[in-house]
Amino acid sequence: MASVIHEGLPTQLPDIDPDETNDWIDSFDSLVGERGRERARYVMLRLLERAREMQVGVPALRSTDYINTIPPEREPWFPGDEEAERRIRAFIRWNAAVMVSSANRKGLEVGGHIATYQSSASLYEVGFNHFFRGKDAPGGGDQIYIQGHGSPGIYARAFLEGRLNEEQLYRFRQEVQHGVGRGLPSYPHPRLMPEFWEFPTVSMGLTGLNSIYQARFNRYLSNRGIKDTNDQHVWAFLGDGEMAEPESLGAIRIAAREELDNLTWVINCNLQQLDGPVTGNGKIIQELEANFRGAGWNVIKVVWGREWDTLLAHDVDGVLVNKMNTTPDGAFQTYSTEKGDYIRENFFGGDPRLRKMVEHMSDQQIVKLPRGGHDYRKVYAAFDAATKHVGQPTVILAKTIKGWTIDALEGKNATHQMKKLTQDDLKKFRDRLYLPLSDRDLERAYEETGAAPFFHPGKDSPEIQYMLERRAALGGSVPRRVVRAKALKLPGDKVYAELKQGNAKNKVATTMAAVRLLRDWMKDPEIGQRIVPIAPDEYRTFGMDSMFPSAKVYNPSGQQYESVDRNMLLSYKESAQGQMLHEGISEAGAMASATAAGSAYSTHGEHMIPFYIFYSMFGFQRTGDSIWAMADQLARGFLIGATAGRTTLTGEGLQHADGHSPLLAATNPAVVHYDPAFAYEVAHVMRSGLERMYGSTEADPDGESVIFYITVYNEPVEQPAEPEGVDVEGILKGIHRVSTADGEGPRVQLLASGVAFPWIKEAARILAEDWGVQSDTWSVTSWNELARDAVSAEHWNLNHPGENPRTAYVADKLADVEGPVVAVSDYMRAVPLQIARWVPGDYRVLGADGFGFADTRPAARRFFQIDAESVVVQTLQALADAGTIGRDQVEKAFATYRIDDPTAVAGRKQEGGDA
Repeated sequence: MASVIHEGLPTQLPDIDPDETNDWIDSFDSLVGERGRERARYVMLRLLERAREMQVGVPALRSTDYINTIPPEREPWFPGDEEAERRIRAFIRWNAAVMVSSANRKGLEVGGHIATYQSSASLYEVGFNHFFRGKDAPGGGDQIYIQGHGSPGIYARAFLEGRLNEEQLYRFRQEVQHGVGRGLPSYPHPRLMPEFWEFPTVSMGLTGLNSIYQARFNRYLSNRGIKDTNDQHVWAFLGDGEMAEPESLGAIRIAAREELDNLTWVINCNLQQLDGPVTGNGKIIQELEANFRGAGWNVIKVVWGREWDTLLAHDVDGVLVNKMNTTPDGAFQTYSTEKGDYIRENFFGGDPRLRKMVEHMSDQQIVKLPRGGHDYRKVYAAFDAATKHVGQPTVILAKTIKGWTIDALEGKNATHQMKKLTQDDLKKFRDRLYLPLSDRDLERAYEETGAAPFFHPGKDSPEIQYMLERRAALGGSVPRRVVRAKALKLPGDKVYAELKQGNAKNKVATTMAAVRLLRDWMKDPEIGQRIVPIAPDEYRTFGMDSMFPSAKVYNPSGQQYESVDRNMLLSYKESAQGQMLHEGISEAGAMASATAAGSAYSTHGEHMIPFYIFYSMFGFQRTGDSIWAMADQLARGFLIGATAGRTTLTGEGLQHADGHSPLLAATNPAVVHYDPAFAYEVAHVMRSGLERMYGSTEADPDGESVIFYITVYNEPVEQPAEPEGVDVEGILKGIHRVSTADGEGPRVQLLASGVAFPWIKEAARILAEDWGVQSDTWSVTSWNELARDAVSAEHWNLNHPGENPRTAYVADKLADVEGPVVAVSDYMRAVPLQIARWVPGDYRVLGADGFGFADTRPAARRFFQIDAESVVVQTLQALADAGTIGRDQVEKAFATYRIDDPTAVAGRKQEGGDA
């Protein structure tokens, strides 16, 4: 019978031999009484260790002692030249600090962060000199997520390597005033430095999430036979304060479940967040250790430097370990800023055994007892163990001091906001680093530039030669972004023919049209295997369960059970070679997968085509930050906002009713949004996305780094065949005319996007038959693209005052039309109002403003006044305002249709597509 465990203790198990149990308890009581609690604790830990060796199922401890995980006797031989590497660290530390300080000289003051890199320099340099494989290494190199606030140190190293020059360092955070591209961005931004940075990391919390899914996607590529990624490792550098972001820890179980031993997190535990301690009354390293151990990670703590080893070796009573275990982080921060006598009295002075341990040490020696994250050998041992560990991801918890080596900043609460160093501060910093810079060198630099000088020992110096040799041995400089993907042969006209035929017999939702085309793409011999379908537990909702038996759901462990629906035609099937990424209920995880897949052309030299389909409400609203990071990473792919609109899924109520995602999409410059009404429009839009992102042209030989966001609907509508001579340019630019009226009477222009097009089609019929008004109908496939085109034209005109002005595409399309223009969509008015400035004549807009609710589609559309009858009344009102018809006509229509009363449509049935 299975054990029942509560907090690691047996609570309901029968004692089959009470006498034996009592003998053990008595023995333990004697041990405590005669040898003390510390000795008893040690024996208990040894018993637990032995139990695991004997494969006895004892629950794991949630945390271990506040000491290094790897004892000195198990540390590997350090293969580097420690003195040379110490000198290199000193050069980088200096240049990183000077870069930020000079960026904040009087009259410039553009900000920056000095302290973060100073605390993590040893962590990075161990990686750069011994572990991080570059793009020229076998397999394509490692993927390294560098902590955003540590960017000055990475720039400083690149300067020593000759990748950046002194002028660029002086222009830190000055990206345009000296000429575009001649300065350096504040943080890792691939879009701003596309040959340097590979991963954007400064949006706190996303590094952890994205690195996990990157490591998982590496395995996906390998398991599917697209690329062997076994020689690639994912490294992610994070801060202990950053771990408070829910996204940071939100996916750690995924890494453990899928045994991602190709992933190592290095958490810089300097115990400080922006305003003060991360957890002053607690111990963040212990807290994180418990989190990661509980999730199934391999945890390596690097708490103390080598100078502590001798003290710990003499800790026969465990009194020092106990003191370490019970001292809160707030106290350790205080010790990092105090003198030796204070530390002697407050840390070692409470117990005579502790005081005796350090009686031979001077106050200065006590001050210099280091934290483990600054000890090269301790960090190397941790990195080495992490890369050799099998079956689990590894997290290294390295204890450091924020602002380490800079006396003016070290360990202070305000360190994160301190951005300037005085000449005196810099002189002390120089002395601590033993740099060959005289006082006169510093003073002269301040006289000439207002800032301290950068330091370079010369390209032929032993230190520079050493660092270049190490990088050459590891596959070249990092970070570095390279595009090596071969151009794809894209499918031709045949694959789009079916959608263009329409469907005269049955109404079809645009979601089904998009999914049908996706299925056909997946059958293509050239691109089929490169498509990555992604969904957050909604494949069935979007009619994609038919893909389960053939494409299968990706699971690195395969399917180790018989599915409950195994005898059905559309049974659920998992496979290590599965193509479909099923993310569970995690839009954040799905976005991380889309980002990893969409940037594979640069990270792996392999074009992959993510097709992430989701409830549109839970895209940009929920994961807009991730989409922004995806754009920064120059990733590509399709985001499909399904069940779009405020009234198509209205039975689900307020939280599922999307009336604004196009507006949110418009805020991202890389996102191209379309809201197609017809299957043939879907075909043209998706083909355009494929060709723009994955095709090769003279202008963009490697394709465009954009993201196609397509909103589609669950409501079945009539799907006409593509008209002969259809305006393809109009479809792709954002607007095309669908029908032209040929009767007598006043004329109007009706515009609609997506699911709203049937409303204006019906409105045109009512207007013609009941009111003698003739309507041209237009499908607006993209309000966003029309607005961007118009803004672009005005921007060009502003910068070319002596040339013929450009005009907006929408203005040209509507230049010669007759009558007022009435626009409607299933979104809030602000969406079609984007183009108001460039629509000639009277422009009226209807939209679904406000919160959604649960009811039928007819009721919701009447409530928001966006249905056909509401379009009719709005059109008649526009004609009356122009004096074309009498106002009594508007009053009559209003009374007839009761557009202000949802009960007027209470008996109206809705068909197809669950609401």
